[in-house]
Amino acid sequence: MSNHEKLYTPVQGKTYSLFAEGDDSERYYTEIKRLADAFLQRCPDEKRLLGLIQKVGKKPFLLGWKTTEADRKTLQFVRETLRQSLSIYTQNVSEHLKSLPLAKRADSTLATTEEKYHLYMLEIELVNRIYREEFKRADYKFALIAHCLRDFRPDCRSVKGDIEAVCRGCTEDCFIRLGSVLLEKYGIKPYISVEMDQERLFRRLKQEHPRIGALGIACIPELAMGMRLCIRTGIPPVGIPLNANRCARWMSQAHETSFNLEQLEELLR
Repeated sequence: MSNHEKLYTPVQGKTYSLFAEGDDSERYYTEIKRLADAFLQRCPDEKRLLGLIQKVGKKPFLLGWKTTEADRKTLQFVRETLRQSLSIYTQNVSEHLKSLPLAKRADSTLATTEEKYHLYMLEIELVNRIYREEFKRADYKFALIAHCLRDFRPDCRSVKGDIEAVCRGCTEDCFIRLGSVLLEKYGIKPYISVEMDQERLFRRLKQEHPRIGALGIACIPELAMGMRLCIRTGIPPVGIPLNANRCARWMSQAHETSFNLEQLEELLR
């Protein structure tokens, strides 16, 4: 039984929930790891598989003339298997897209399709596998934790840090506090991510710390995009998705959410 079981109240996000029909998100992590193993049986090169699914994410129907017949068959298998296996976690995407105002449809994050959610889920798992050891070897490691993980009952007492705000640990059940304590145990500097120019930040930190690693805790689309930005900047990334996307960007106001603390520790061990 999880030491944090009482904290994992099942919630629905605007588009997805890793609880699905269960009481925690463990089933999701078991499933995404099983799927990654199955796909790697067909395409053993992790980086090649990652590149292929990113290509599909950009061009769902036009895979490009350089894609081989074997790649096309692998991608077809991946897409169909992800849809069959992961749709239980993305039941609200279709309704969200139908209700999305025209002015917001240009926002690629808000307009993420159900298939892209599934591809991002696999992408996050593959990136963790590819970059985990390099991240752990970094001399300087930092984390950006989504601000919507805070305990909404009291006023947040976080204070300004050298990158973003840092947690003061004012309540026991706040997921930012819980995550920060766990991250510090593994020598990772935790910060609360609100709004920043991440590309500018990553490039500055890379110059200051040549051997650097980044960890993200965010909703699925934002985590996948943050990981891509890190890789382009030369920073090995790892990350854990939120159990559901419930911040004000998605809903009319922010609602509490959570992430899987046990999976975070497993990633860092």
